[in-house]
Amino acid sequence: MNSLKDILYKVSINIVIGSTDVQVNTIQFNSREVKENDVFVAIKGSATDGHRYIEGAIEQGAVAIVCETLPEITIEGVTYLEVTNSSVALAIMAANYYGNPSENLKLVGVTGTNGKTTIATLLYQLFKNAGYKVGLLSTVVIKVDDKDYKATHTTPDSLTINRYLKEMNSEGVEFCFMEVSSHGIHQKRTEGLHFEGGIFTNLTHDHLDYHDTFAEYRDVKKSFFDSLSKNAFALTNGDDKNGSIMLQNTKAKQYKYALKSYADYKAQILENQFGGLLLKLNDSEVWTRLIGNFNAYNVLAIFATAELLGLEKQEILRLISELESVSGRFQYLISKQKITAIVDYAHTPDALKNVLETINSIRTKNEELITVVGCGGDRDTTKRPKMGHIASALSTKVVFTSDNPRSEPPETIIEAIEKGVEPQHFKKVLSITDRKQAIKTACQMAQPGDIILIAGKGHETYQEIKGERFDFDDYKTVETLLNQLEK
Repeated sequence: MNSLKDILYKVSINIVIGSTDVQVNTIQFNSREVKENDVFVAIKGSATDGHRYIEGAIEQGAVAIVCETLPEITIEGVTYLEVTNSSVALAIMAANYYGNPSENLKLVGVTGTNGKTTIATLLYQLFKNAGYKVGLLSTVVIKVDDKDYKATHTTPDSLTINRYLKEMNSEGVEFCFMEVSSHGIHQKRTEGLHFEGGIFTNLTHDHLDYHDTFAEYRDVKKSFFDSLSKNAFALTNGDDKNGSIMLQNTKAKQYKYALKSYADYKAQILENQFGGLLLKLNDSEVWTRLIGNFNAYNVLAIFATAELLGLEKQEILRLISELESVSGRFQYLISKQKITAIVDYAHTPDALKNVLETINSIRTKNEELITVVGCGGDRDTTKRPKMGHIASALSTKVVFTSDNPRSEPPETIIEAIEKGVEPQHFKKVLSITDRKQAIKTACQMAQPGDIILIAGKGHETYQEIKGERFDFDDYKTVETLLNQLEK
């Protein structure tokens, strides 16, 4: 049991009814999971309002309630605490409950539209190869040194974050790299965490289904840097015009990385091919198996972060040369007929443009570039025609298909994507609703030497259709279909 008073340390409370000098078992924000002697935090979410379940939480044994609006009737023996923001309170309480574990390791947050998973995962890989115990909180997986756990959100809820950080403390983890999404920042899941540093990758069109405007999306990202301490570092992409905005109010030590503009950390691409990149990082050359301009930025951010965390430059360069690509991020295979298939998570207009431009910069133009792409349902609809425009303009053939249609009819999504195709590209385009059939068609169209890009899902191993999840893995699907062509 824990003292409620201790758990509430640093929480800004407006009104207290009852005593904080009580023992509580654990913290819950889902009323269905409340048990005897728990504290229930009522959160106003986008789908439901936790305040509606206060009475039910008390019936199930809650001894304390944290809420933004006190109920009209209070029950004797239950402690009620009114706060301005329940999500902030939950995050600070979670950190206190688990003993503020972020203070016992070096936690680095990575935020931006594209590149978060790659940078966080490769930093985990690099520090692990350097001999450290390392943690990772990412879209794809949560790692506590050598142990893997399934990830459900880009940024987990604050209780989950602190629970894993506590486990990392127990395992002697020294560094942890964490994806910090705009949703996670906006929902205050990272409040109460002590960050050693923050990395900003870039800001492009995404999540405008959640954030009303691009400015709001940008300012939410910025608030993460505003919250860094003066002992932390803030590393931003100097080639992105929003990079400087991230630094405007931060107390942290400021650094920039860039390929095109003046920066503390500079990179130059000397060679770019399907085998990898030869880069000049500041004044040193390094070969990496990662591919494309966007990965030059990722490698540069990794190089800068490793140096800011105290690794020696020559060791960092050696470790960068050993890095392997992240699952579903420009993952490629070459079939026996010499057809190259690339699977990439590109699900925003900018990410798709980056991947297609990278492929076009490497290929000889004697071969076809066949792109299979769709868009998710129940998400930002404004990006759909943009995706269609980019795919059709930068590929020689395109197959529009389903991604995760969720509750939307896939045909509706595909029609919206098709609206972005310009008349001169109409002949390039096919639309096939069934994703497996779309990939199969692309494989059948491909000749030796051709390139197939399957974009949008990357590491995901499922499709979500009408509320159900079905097994579906782009990489395994295209691998199987290309092998069948050989028979």
